[in-house]
Amino acid sequence: MTNKQIITIAGGGSTYTPGIIQAVLNNADRLPLSEIRLYDIDAERNADMYLIIQYMLKKEGFKDVVISSTEDPETAFTGCDFIFSQIRVGGMKMREKDEKIPLRHGLVGQETCGLGGFAYGMRSMSGLLEIVGYVQQYAPDAWILNYTNPESIVSEAVRRQYPQAKMINACDMTISIEETIAVNYGYDRKNWIPTYYGLNHFGWYTSIYDKELKEDIMPELIEKLNTQEMQVADFNAGDKTWQEAFSMMSVITKSFPQHIPNNYLEYYLYPNMVVEHSDKNYTRANMVMEGREKNTKEMAEKIRGGATEDVLNFNFGEHGQYIVDMATSLLNDERQRFMLIVPNQGAIPNLRSDAVVEVPAYVGATGVEPIALREPICDFHKGLMEAQVAAEKLLVDAYFEGSYQKALQAFTLNQTVPNAQVAKKVLDEMIEANKEFWPELV
Repeated sequence: MTNKQIITIAGGGSTYTPGIIQAVLNNADRLPLSEIRLYDIDAERNADMYLIIQYMLKKEGFKDVVISSTEDPETAFTGCDFIFSQIRVGGMKMREKDEKIPLRHGLVGQETCGLGGFAYGMRSMSGLLEIVGYVQQYAPDAWILNYTNPESIVSEAVRRQYPQAKMINACDMTISIEETIAVNYGYDRKNWIPTYYGLNHFGWYTSIYDKELKEDIMPELIEKLNTQEMQVADFNAGDKTWQEAFSMMSVITKSFPQHIPNNYLEYYLYPNMVVEHSDKNYTRANMVMEGREKNTKEMAEKIRGGATEDVLNFNFGEHGQYIVDMATSLLNDERQRFMLIVPNQGAIPNLRSDAVVEVPAYVGATGVEPIALREPICDFHKGLMEAQVAAEKLLVDAYFEGSYQKALQAFTLNQTVPNAQVAKKVLDEMIEANKEFWPELV
């Protein structure tokens, strides 16, 4: 019988925490639970989430599960079995700057892509390295399942400083893409075995084998994408930005019909179109603050006021289930298949071996086993990826070396940036905006 597990959520005050906890509770037979710890440096957000999770446990009948919230790392991590990491260093206020500063200069303003993503990456490295350091100190045998963005950048940083850390880096975007395609075109995603390669938020499907149909359905999916524009699935319903993102997938496949793209590629292939349709004064960060953030605060206030019905109001699709499936696959040696962010080491045969790539991998009791591609990738994708890998590695160099020159090189090489002049202007503004969070660059 599997021992009951202690789970710590780093970034416990996140609006995604209820979705993760719901997935944990729904899978209690595979992931038996004794304790949930919410760890966050924002005491107010953590207190709100504590109330919400406490309410969920009571409502679902999990009376024996201990719930706690803390800002103390020793209390949070000592003796825990799994850490689900979803921290956002600087919160939504800094995300707003990540998005609006590049837009002021006519560049893509996005939280994980472009120069906003690089600014966020510089903050995230410090935050996540701190978390991993605490785990090495207080729970060295625990698995860290990381959702903290930007995944490729933070994965590279952790690999350099803590190569022994038991950490799996994952992004649920591929699952969201697959689920949206399946819902739109009448398939069951559970029958799919997808093959995919790239960097995080920067990749392509090469095949999607349907076990029930016993064939690769990629050609017909691409045809449908080119003739029937997708609508967002229910977990993104009512969100204009996600509808635009999935609409852009059809734009990409019409120009490059050999593969199904990750829809984040719009920021690199069509940055001009993205900027043209962006509101420089009201970005995605504002939408989240007025949407998910406000909604979570209202749920906590209802509980404080004694409400017992119609309190919970969230739908995060596969986000929570995906990370829970990783935990159960580790715990029970289920050897499930995921899209994971891993050191390349030959998984993509003609890409530099030290790249951090996103490819299919099996997860079992001993950790991650990436699945290598059978063929080299095409020059178009390789060229795009090589440039992005170099830019990301330069950014990580800049963080560890405190190098302004490496940071400028990284900003200049980012493929959303047309020239070094604008790269320097944005970098200098980002340095000023991030004084509290970035290392000093000289």
